[in-house]
Amino acid sequence: MTVTIKTEHDIAKMRVACRLASEVLDYITPFIKPGITTGELDRLCHEYMVNQQHTVPAPLNYQPPGYPPYPKATCISVNDVICHGIPGDKQLKNGDTLNIDITVIKDGYFGDTSRMFIVGEGSILAKRLVQVTYECMWLGIEQVQPGAHLGDIGHAIQRHAEAHGYSVVREYCGHGIGTVFHEDPQILHYGRPGTGVQIQPGMIFTVEPMINAGRRDIRTMPDKWTVKTRDRSLSAQWEHTVLVTQTGYEVLTVSAGTPAKPTIAVTA
Repeated sequence: MTVTIKTEHDIAKMRVACRLASEVLDYITPFIKPGITTGELDRLCHEYMVNQQHTVPAPLNYQPPGYPPYPKATCISVNDVICHGIPGDKQLKNGDTLNIDITVIKDGYFGDTSRMFIVGEGSILAKRLVQVTYECMWLGIEQVQPGAHLGDIGHAIQRHAEAHGYSVVREYCGHGIGTVFHEDPQILHYGRPGTGVQIQPGMIFTVEPMINAGRRDIRTMPDKWTVKTRDRSLSAQWEHTVLVTQTGYEVLTVSAGTPAKPTIAVTA
């Protein structure tokens, strides 16, 4: 495993790219209403990135080994879709939950973030899952400091999710990021404290837990991208990109509309 420690130049560029990614989510928020299609949301995001920000949507035509090229500018995962939902003709309806995952490239650097949204008035179950998943992400981020271990992040997330009767998806994880979309280290969202790579200043990686209301088992659709819960239960995910500082962490994917840190991250 080769973990890239970022320079001050890298960090300055990443701050810009990550802020821009978050600003796409600020921009799209007012459009998330019953009746709009996920394809229209994607089109709006794509145009905003290209025409307003002069950024490149990283997912578009992204093709890891064994996958077809990803066809859209964003990932939009609705209800029981865990991740990599391909935007299309699906119309949103009242009560739907959705994750919008944005990655932009600016001056060769990647900014990566996602948020959960509830269309109209969501169910108590949906609201609770979205909130607990948000708390899971922040509890993971709160573990980030020099000398800690990556297992500390996963343990904090897993403990909180399972305490609420939820499960952690294990097939997907956070990742290092910089001038490469996905690089070492991998950030598991489960694990044991004190295990894994030791955290060092200058690391930049994502924390992006995927939490299911039911069992953690997944099923992949024929498009080879869309991943759903096997038991069709709801799934939620939040994502921030985090810099390890000399004394702790700095969340890079922040903008005017970024939701505030929940109190659970301070008190737990």
